[in-house]
Amino acid sequence: MDKDTVLFFDTTLRDGEQSPGATLNVEEKIEIAKQLSHLGVDICEAGFPIASPGDFEAVRRIAKEVGSLVEGRKSGQPMTIAGLARANKGDIQRAYDAVKVAPRHRIHTFLATSDIHLKYKLKIDREECIEQIIETVSFARSLCADVEFSPEDAGRSDPDFLVQALTEAIKAGATTLNIPDTVGYTTPEEYGWLIRHLIEKTPGADTVIWSTHCHDDLGLATANTLAGVQAGARQVEVTINGIGERAGNTSLEEVAMALHTRPQTFNLNSHIDTTQITRTSRMVSAYTGMVVQPNKAIVGANAFAHEAGIHQDGMLKNQQTYEIMRPETVGLTESRLVLGKHSGRHAFRVRLEDMGYDNLSQAELNAAFKRFKEWADKKKVVTDADIEAIIVDEVYQPPEIWRLNHIQVSCGDHSMPTASVSLTGPEGEEYQDAALGTGPVDAAYQAINRIIGTSNKLTEFSINAVTEGLDAAAEATIRIQPDSGDGEHGFNPQTNRPFARTFSGHGASTDIVVASARAYLSALNKMLAAREEQASVVAQTAMA
Repeated sequence: MDKDTVLFFDTTLRDGEQSPGATLNVEEKIEIAKQLSHLGVDICEAGFPIASPGDFEAVRRIAKEVGSLVEGRKSGQPMTIAGLARANKGDIQRAYDAVKVAPRHRIHTFLATSDIHLKYKLKIDREECIEQIIETVSFARSLCADVEFSPEDAGRSDPDFLVQALTEAIKAGATTLNIPDTVGYTTPEEYGWLIRHLIEKTPGADTVIWSTHCHDDLGLATANTLAGVQAGARQVEVTINGIGERAGNTSLEEVAMALHTRPQTFNLNSHIDTTQITRTSRMVSAYTGMVVQPNKAIVGANAFAHEAGIHQDGMLKNQQTYEIMRPETVGLTESRLVLGKHSGRHAFRVRLEDMGYDNLSQAELNAAFKRFKEWADKKKVVTDADIEAIIVDEVYQPPEIWRLNHIQVSCGDHSMPTASVSLTGPEGEEYQDAALGTGPVDAAYQAINRIIGTSNKLTEFSINAVTEGLDAAAEATIRIQPDSGDGEHGFNPQTNRPFARTFSGHGASTDIVVASARAYLSALNKMLAAREEQASVVAQTAMA
């Protein structure tokens, strides 16, 4: 490996999906994996194959359909596809079976090493821990030449015991050693010292790649990761938008742009194509339903906005006065074309290509152009942000089991909110119904529920303007959970606990009620698809 290159290990599809409400279906995972390949990610941790048949199938298909993609990648090599496994042979075999079809594949196995985890979670002592590491890493290496080992909760483990454990992992065949700050406990000084200490004290350290994996519980994930890089780590484990368990993981975009913007400090390279960052961020946000906060570094709506008068004056004189990086570097561009209702398909397609959407299918282009025309009839100018919202709403959506045709509402401070809804169902038939509600959005949701005949609990609802102005389009994001009687849940083998599944939805329109209805149907379609998948798995199990 080139010692001047930092490898990016993206775990959006595994650790990121463990964010509450970030459940993704197989097709969505494949689309995100393809975009991660375009972005230049070196290793994609595609999932936890033992967690469920759905997880296994998603990892297997990503390995098959994405694992061989090379076009446009700076590294000149396809992305390595990794599967996570607990330190037992069943998990490891399952992970290998899922990833083995990829030209470059990896088994990533882990076992806790902190005394608190050994005593209370695993109920084993240090000697048993070492024995399990030797046995399972050796087994993984017998299947796969690329094996990563992680001592879970390394940030709170005894450094001397870590040296002992990692020495045995190297002897057993590990090729990458990842040092997780699993609960986001360390500070940059502590984490950097730990990486440096382990590299200096572990026999065989120069034969493996050292990796960081930091959580953001104290808001230090990126700082800790960069401290680890400066101490000698040459792989960083990250997620898009920093999503992940609890407060999240290290943000890919933050680490990538820190290396890019501060070469005099780090003097290191990466294979990341930074111009793909914004597009990837918006895709992940749309599919997971996790809205990016406006002041989020690199990808937030305010990241390149300047409102203060002093700042604006400085920007007009020289952009470098208040911008340490250019918007274009992360894929934000200013439109050279003013698009409106008289703009044609060619101008629209050219604008999409300028924005990086040059691989849309003809069907996706046609659907987006139709929505663009509808918006252009209602807005004087359709901005880049509007186009982004259209693409997200038309392209980054789950397969439609139910589709919204029309909606009409009546409401006011002295009237009963009423909604009439027309939907197209799974067999192509049109259904109509109406309902009352506490407000127009609630009435629309009640009408949709009457047609589809399903019940759920709305756990989160948010709506935001896409652009400024009274004619701004709206983006709605919601989360729903099936009623407890439906029996739909997930299981996290990392914690050995079931969890209630949450389904997110996203919708955009020039009308906030329509946007809300589209978001609700998006979430419902995900929930219904998951129910069908679960029924199929049960049926196949019964037949076996």
